[in-house]
This record gives sequence, structure tokens and C-alpha cells, in this order.
Amino acid sequence: MTLDAAQEYTVEIAASQADCFATVLDFDRYPSWASAVAQTRVLTRGPGAVARTVEFHIDAKLKTIRYVLEYACKKPTQLSWHSIDGDVELIEGAYRFVKLSPTRTAATCRQEIRLGFWLPGPLRALAARTALQQSVSEFKTEVERRVAAAEKPRGRGARES
Repeated sequence: MTLDAAQEYTVEIAASQADCFATVLDFDRYPSWASAVAQTRVLTRGPGAVARTVEFHIDAKLKTIRYVLEYACKKPTQLSWHSIDGDVELIEGAYRFVKLSPTRTAATCRQEIRLGFWLPGPLRALAARTALQQSVSEFKTEVERRVAAAEKPRGRGARES
């Protein structure tokens, strides 16, 4: 993977590496929390039923953009991808999850997108950076929401010991 023109963004997430990895692999639920993702469809799965190829439909306001990404993972520290079909020339990227403590993880997303049509360089870089920061921030929010939901008591009638 050559990401010379890539954008990169890192956040600290109040969750374990495993929680981050489980959320990033849950492609079916992306449309419920990733604002730009209108639809996803897992096309193929690899070992352990982990998604191998996933089709995305992105709401780009003026048009819906379709692309298919192929994934490779090293649980629980890295998920990488590259485009194999769709409306864009190239998408390559990776998420890295670094354990800071049992309940804190540094999540870094690095991605390069080549649209396949001309857009002025400064505008293209700004759009890519803004989109990446938004998607990583939404990912952080979703992971932390899932962790908080899992920690809630299981009902009002539960006894305390």
C-alpha cells in the first residue's frame, strides 16, 4: 500500500482494542452511525465469517457514489482496505488500533482517495481531510456508545450484591 498522498487522523477512544475492532468490522450497521454511508452490503466473507469484500453507497449530496472495498485484517490491531470496483479511481487505507490501557485505544485512520475526475488540489485535500476526520469522529462516538450500552445495568429488578 502506497499512501504518499494520504490523509491521516488519530483519536483516543474510551474502549478496548477488541471493542474498536468489533465495531469497525460491523459493516451492516455503518448506515446507522456513519452519516455519509447510505447503504452497505457484505459481498464475500473470509475465515471466521469476517467480511472480505463490502459494497458501499455513499451520499455525496449531488450524487450517490458506489464502490467495493476488499479488506485484510490483523486482529485486533489493523484493518486495511483497497478498492476493487466502483465510481472512484482508487481508495486505499487502514485503521490501526494501539492499546493505551485496557479501556483506552488510540485509533488512527490513514486513507487515500483518488476520485478519477479533476478537482482543484487544495479543494480535494480539504474535502478528503474533512471527510476522514468526520468518519473517524463518528466511529469514536459509535464505539463509545456501544461500550456504554454494554455497561448499563440489565434492568431495574436486578439485585445488588
